[in-house]
Amino acid sequence: MPRKSTVAYPVTLQVKTDLALAAAFLGLISAQKSEYIQGMGKHMVIPAHGGFKKLRSFAVSLTVHDGTVIFCGRFIRKTSRTRDQMEQAARSTVQNIVEGSLASGTSKKSELKLTNVARASLGELIQDYEDYLRQNSLLIWDKDSRIVLAMRRRLAGKLPPPQNAPPPDKDPHQEQQVLDEPLLAALTAMRIKPAETCANIMLCLAHQASFLLGRQLKRLEKDFLEKGGFTERMYQARTRSRQGGVREPAAPWNPEARALGMSDTSDLSDTSDLSDLSDLSDLSDQSDTPPF
Repeated sequence: MPRKSTVAYPVTLQVKTDLALAAAFLGLISAQKSEYIQGMGKHMVIPAHGGFKKLRSFAVSLTVHDGTVIFCGRFIRKTSRTRDQMEQAARSTVQNIVEGSLASGTSKKSELKLTNVARASLGELIQDYEDYLRQNSLLIWDKDSRIVLAMRRRLAGKLPPPQNAPPPDKDPHQEQQVLDEPLLAALTAMRIKPAETCANIMLCLAHQASFLLGRQLKRLEKDFLEKGGFTERMYQARTRSRQGGVREPAAPWNPEARALGMSDTSDLSDTSDLSDLSDLSDLSDQSDTPPF
């Protein structure tokens, strides 16, 4: 009869001990990772930024840009200097919103400046549309007229499309859901309505975008006064690091923690532009039909 092994139990005990030590080590590393990521979320020097596609001001301004290209193609000569100026002003609005959002992580001053430039470009474009209407003996619809109030309610999603309205354009940026149904319907109207209607649609949209950017600027100013800028965050982060407030990441898992803790998943200043157009809250039901 073969003899039973006398070393089986000590080996099993040693394996269990090694596994327990390994598990404890992994648990410690996991806890350090969690602490690091949580600390980085609270004390990031460069916070998440660049979420401009979630801004209502961006969506409306993008519609103004696309609508202006349509308007100029239909009603203004290709050789006209006014055409170039209108298209450039509309483009400048969108591009400065984008650039300001992308720069916000390291420069609140740049974000404020670029957002203000975007609003100034809208002011120039508004004047161009008013000049076109006046010079062509067309009406500038009063902002408190029934049809303009109906347009504003339509853009706020408080009115359905008119009966027999053509289907809205398809959103070329549908994967990001940049433009909603009323904005797409406005672009559709720009392709088929007469010049007076199209110019007044653009005026309504441009004034709305300007209002949104104005509110955005106020929120950015408030955030800057309350939270400071990039230089202040750098100083505070360095001070915390020296005092041991934020633990330095260990080399073996630094890339993973960086990927988990510093991904750009939020929009920072995007909360500064609320999409609920509060200036429409006092409007009563208007019976006039909007043009889109």
